[in-house]
Amino acid sequence: MACSVKVGIIGGTGLDNPDFIENRQEKYVDTPFGKPSDALILGRIKGIDCVILARHDRKHTLMPTNINYRANIWALKEEGCTHIIATTACGSLQEEYAPGDIVFLDQFIDQTTKRVQTFYDGQLGSPVGVCHVQLAQPFCRHLRGLLVESAKELGIKHHVSGTNVTVEGPRFSSKAESNVFRSWKGSIINMTTVPEVILAKEAGISYASIALVTDYDCWREEEGAEHVSVEMVMKTFRQNVDKAKNLILTTIPKVVEMDWNSILTGYKESMRLSVMLPTSK
Repeated sequence: MACSVKVGIIGGTGLDNPDFIENRQEKYVDTPFGKPSDALILGRIKGIDCVILARHDRKHTLMPTNINYRANIWALKEEGCTHIIATTACGSLQEEYAPGDIVFLDQFIDQTTKRVQTFYDGQLGSPVGVCHVQLAQPFCRHLRGLLVESAKELGIKHHVSGTNVTVEGPRFSSKAESNVFRSWKGSIINMTTVPEVILAKEAGISYASIALVTDYDCWREEEGAEHVSVEMVMKTFRQNVDKAKNLILTTIPKVVEMDWNSILTGYKESMRLSVMLPTSK
């Protein structure tokens, strides 16, 4: 028998006020790690139970460092989400990843410095034990595969994989930093994928990302090359945000059609084996 599926959608820049959810209800919650970024928006998309959360809150007041990533993922898990589709704006680190393209991430490089990356921190209310989560494959390849399938159907220019460099922000990179990340074979750069993807892994949730390229960061040398700015990011994202919405609308029915029993059970078992519980003296 197929397991019950509920899809969480974490909206980044440009998707904070989604208008495609039916039977919309707002639910404010608390977690052992504090309050999530905003109310959970409960409802149905294409007849399927979904929960939407604005990563930066709906007024976009939270800078990347100050987002309560743990509360966000915990709240979605407690609401019964088995899957998360996350959207994010990103800069390109390679010529072939052009502004307007969609990237379905499969790897990350962490350059953050101020973020707690685990639920298992030993504090009151946190899960018991020390967690060494396996992250060789941080994103769910099955959910990513469905997104790729949808992109092909919709005729959206996309990249089936990509390595994301997550920086602390809120500033953009220096040219020297951008060139270092390029030398590391980074595909794109953003400020929010880490620790979000790590925490989803700890929660046993199938997590995939829709990354929308908005700019070429600041590494290009040719005369007249534009370097990343807030204006550039917002302009490109607004011009292409419908791509992300259409991908979500097309993919969610595919998620329900799949049998996720063995996949989700495997994620939970992997997490169980990743936790070292206290030993008796």
